[in-house]
Amino acid sequence: MPDLHLGLIGDNIKQSSTPRLHRLAGRQNGLDVQYDSLIPIEMGQSFDTVFAACRDGSYHGVNITYPYKEVAARDVTIEDAQVRRIGAINTVVFTDEGPRGFNTDYSGFLAAYRKERADTPPGTVVLVGTGGVGRAIAFALLTLGAREIRLNDCSQERAHGLAADLRAATKDTLITVGRTVEELSSGADGLVNCTPVGMVGRDGTAIPAAVMGGANWAFDAVYTPVDTQFLCDAAAAGLQVISGYELFFFQGVNAWDFFAGLPLDQTRLRADLLTNDG
Repeated sequence: MPDLHLGLIGDNIKQSSTPRLHRLAGRQNGLDVQYDSLIPIEMGQSFDTVFAACRDGSYHGVNITYPYKEVAARDVTIEDAQVRRIGAINTVVFTDEGPRGFNTDYSGFLAAYRKERADTPPGTVVLVGTGGVGRAIAFALLTLGAREIRLNDCSQERAHGLAADLRAATKDTLITVGRTVEELSSGADGLVNCTPVGMVGRDGTAIPAAVMGGANWAFDAVYTPVDTQFLCDAAAAGLQVISGYELFFFQGVNAWDFFAGLPLDQTRLRADLLTNDG
């Protein structure tokens, strides 16, 4: 039996580096970590069935990724008020009292943004994709003091739902919803992609290069690959780029803290992740 049994539940996760991150974190602490990739559609099972098997089996905890973050929030106890407002989770710890849910996308984005931009406020931000990760990052933008958040999603109902939740959480940030990125981009400081477009198997970009003029910074939640078309276009346009890899790294570090509560040498972990070992 491993010292710590963890897993990742999601679709299109075969290229994910999350299993390696947690195995390497375990190695730093002398722990044998088993970390499984659990893909419901390939297992021929529903998310609920896979989650229940983890809860009732030998798993200490799981990470949750696209497209199950909002669904998973229904099945756990969420103690943090901000995470309850987000309504999506990406980390679950199974305890004797039942599963507890956390959102390290929220805390991970805060760390990634501050690493690259320090105390510079986000300004006016166009955010495309209002699913689980989009909700977390939108609330993080509130925490960072965004002046305005402009939301776009293929589902207008989902975008307006997030807008209502954001407005209920603050009176200091203007929240708007638009049907196209083009109509929202005028005067924007930041451009944020929270859709799966651009990841392995989903080529393209949700934010075209033509709308980038005048913006200052860009963030892509996708990190496989790290150099997405969106971020390459943003760098070519002179924007400061925040890679999805930084979100991946910090959300993983924060999740490890919930899973194990053990220290990490982050510099060593970054270096180890660049090797083929682990």
